[in-house]
Amino acid sequence: MRIAILVGDGMSDYPIQDLGNKTPLEVAKIPNMNDIAKSGMIGLVKTVPRGMKPASDIANLSILGYDPKTYYTGRGPLEAANIGVEVAEDEIAFRCNLITANNDTMSDYSAGHISDKESKTLMEYLDKKLGNEKTKFYHGKSYRNLIVIKTRSRDDLNGLMKSSCTPPHDITGKNISKHLPKGKGSSLLLKLMQDSRSILEKHDINRVRVDLKENPANMIWLWGQGTNPNMPSFKGMFGVDGAVISAVDLVNGIGRLVGLEVIQVPGATGYYDTKYKGKGEYAVHSLKKKDFIFVHVEAPDEAGHNGDMRAKITAIENFDRYVVGAVWKFLKGSEDYRIMVLSDHATPVALRTHVSDPAPFIMAGLGVEHNGFPAYSESNAKLSKVIFKSGSELTNDLIKKQRL
Repeated sequence: MRIAILVGDGMSDYPIQDLGNKTPLEVAKIPNMNDIAKSGMIGLVKTVPRGMKPASDIANLSILGYDPKTYYTGRGPLEAANIGVEVAEDEIAFRCNLITANNDTMSDYSAGHISDKESKTLMEYLDKKLGNEKTKFYHGKSYRNLIVIKTRSRDDLNGLMKSSCTPPHDITGKNISKHLPKGKGSSLLLKLMQDSRSILEKHDINRVRVDLKENPANMIWLWGQGTNPNMPSFKGMFGVDGAVISAVDLVNGIGRLVGLEVIQVPGATGYYDTKYKGKGEYAVHSLKKKDFIFVHVEAPDEAGHNGDMRAKITAIENFDRYVVGAVWKFLKGSEDYRIMVLSDHATPVALRTHVSDPAPFIMAGLGVEHNGFPAYSESNAKLSKVIFKSGSELTNDLIKKQRL
């Protein structure tokens, strides 16, 4: 049986007055997702366990079938896995955003979605200026980068792990000083962040960006710390071989750690301009050879963080047309398949951050019974009264249960 999971990151939302109290998902033109809803079932899934933060790492780990309460050790090492950085037992990996700070305000968590070329130059410069045998800076993609810190003792490692670090996309327009790292291990993090500001502000790249009225990458922001996880292979868990397609290190890193093939799609960016069509085509090509594909599209989430309602609607429509449409067309002609489409979490444009509400999903295929709803939406998912208590339970049933 061929199985596809297609994730529109942050796709679900709350009703918006300017949309007639509908959500972006409800007003978007999504014929393929609606066709899946008409062919199968709709419901809700709790992708973020109680007590955990509604972050994409936790949610996507859950959707891939791994209980975050058992396997999650932090975001940093998941991203490290995709860029070939090994995190030793005495090391801790932090996500390192290049951000735009305007005095004491977080102006942009992505430094204007800085280019890979500029980001690589700045990360190499930071490693030269601030890196040493204990601290290494690594370039990831665009604003999403990494720092790995070697600790002297278990106590130091635990102190860094327990530091309270705020994701920068949660504080756009807010005071930096009120959201800096706190706790026992935070002094080193604060020094690195503060030192980076004086170094980056003087770099030629940022002088040019200021002249061009673009957001300068004038500070780093450290968060998402973690130690190396130990997870069983996806094939060992579910008995199927497969691949993952994403433009972000986080999702690709999870894929590598669990033994899924990571497929690189030319032009995939993790932003509005990502190659939706390429992702759909590569997904279909993979399904011709493998049992399972997991496709992740970041653009709806970025639009939510930017508070951009129209961009979010467009991203959802592109996801439906080029990714869902391609995979659905390939699979629905056969009987031996299952497809699931869902949002990993909501990123409401009004809040510009993640929330932990249950996410709406649709699925169709072998043994999946239609539960009477003609369209994919948050409201229909709630009306269905179908709710899974975890993403891992939902995916386990999708792959292993005979009837749904």
